[in-house]
Amino acid sequence: MFASLKRKDKLMRELPLYAMLLPAVVLVAVYSYGSMAGVVIAFQKFIPAKGLFGPQQWVGFKNFDTLFSMPNIGPVIRNTVVIALSKMVAGVVVPVAFALLLNEVRSLLAKRVFQTLVYLPHFLSWVILSGILINLLSPSEGFVNVLLAKLGIEPIFFLGNPDAFPATMVVADIWKSFGFGSVIYLAALTGIDPALYEAAVIDGANRWRQTWHITLPGIASIVVLMSVLGLANILNGGFDQIYNMYSPVVYSTGDILDTFVFRLGIEQAQYSLSTAAGLFKSGVSLVFIVASYYLADKFTGYKVF
Repeated sequence: MFASLKRKDKLMRELPLYAMLLPAVVLVAVYSYGSMAGVVIAFQKFIPAKGLFGPQQWVGFKNFDTLFSMPNIGPVIRNTVVIALSKMVAGVVVPVAFALLLNEVRSLLAKRVFQTLVYLPHFLSWVILSGILINLLSPSEGFVNVLLAKLGIEPIFFLGNPDAFPATMVVADIWKSFGFGSVIYLAALTGIDPALYEAAVIDGANRWRQTWHITLPGIASIVVLMSVLGLANILNGGFDQIYNMYSPVVYSTGDILDTFVFRLGIEQAQYSLSTAAGLFKSGVSLVFIVASYYLADKFTGYKVF
């Protein structure tokens, strides 16, 4: 009886919190789970006029056969993996390096200035940043190519050269996100016992030795955790960024699964093929998500539940 009343009192106290959570649960249920009913289109010869649950013709895995027989699906998957993997690696190395460098700055004012400057791009959408980058990287009047010309270097068509486009996307993505991503590593650095550095100084270790033998081992578990969890994004090349900055000229190296699905479904109205491509991506991502959480638990003891 007492335990039942206690649970009831706890529920009443937490009721406002559940009420605050309800809108988010409804949004996830409607837009993330409710929309999953649409995956049936991948197994149909879908005709929009008949409706999602109308008398559609079922074709089994024919759409997947058609998808994987398309001549450009191989390059699209390769581009997706190359760009996403490059972003994952750079997305760990650069924030860690920045956090280590910022940790060495002794002036609190300088730290705040640097943090504010590098955090700012994270809060701007790719629609805004793509316009800025298109102007900066223009081969004729862009600031970057004007600077290269003054150094005696030929202008580079960053957004129109298939060889330069993937690297440009990776660098632009890191520029946007590394400042905010470094917050995790800066927080991890504050958890290292200062006594370890004091002992290292007494032993004659310089700053490089302290970083190598104390700082890096101190944040190694966080670095491993973030790297492992990043595996889930192996097929996320960044639709917002690439869609706003690519063109048919760079499809050979810049077209990724997300943009490919968008063109198939929205621009060409091939709904069944685009759904099959999206379902393929989701299936591969699910495998990597499961693998990443398993590895996170194995190497760092991280558990979701």
